[in-house]
Amino acid sequence: MLLPVGRVPLAAMEDLNVRILLGTLLSILLAVSVALAADPKTNPQQERMKTCNAEAGEKKLAGDERKAFMSTCLKGQGAAPMTQQEKMKVCNKEAGAKALKGDDRKKFMSECLSSDKKS
Repeated sequence: MLLPVGRVPLAAMEDLNVRILLGTLLSILLAVSVALAADPKTNPQQERMKTCNAEAGEKKLAGDERKAFMSTCLKGQGAAPMTQQEKMKVCNKEAGAKALKGDDRKKFMSECLSSDKKS
């Protein structure tokens, strides 16, 4: 069957529309999954958990010994205190999260940096 120039059969148009729709949906799904996988937001507790798990693995701890180590490690007991630079980073992040400005930020930073926080 010969069709006039410029005319496309209806079945071919529907097939093309379905392909475009599927391609769009797959692209959106891929973009969302990449965005979620690349989310670097981890809180200090998550970082501590990661560090403590790595240390427990290096020491090849298991069972009750591992539980005791993890409990102590997560509480920050026995951990080295943060350096001034690490404190500054943490305090800046907290001040930014609280959207502090001007004198409120200065006061917060002073109190935060002088506290005895541990990593």
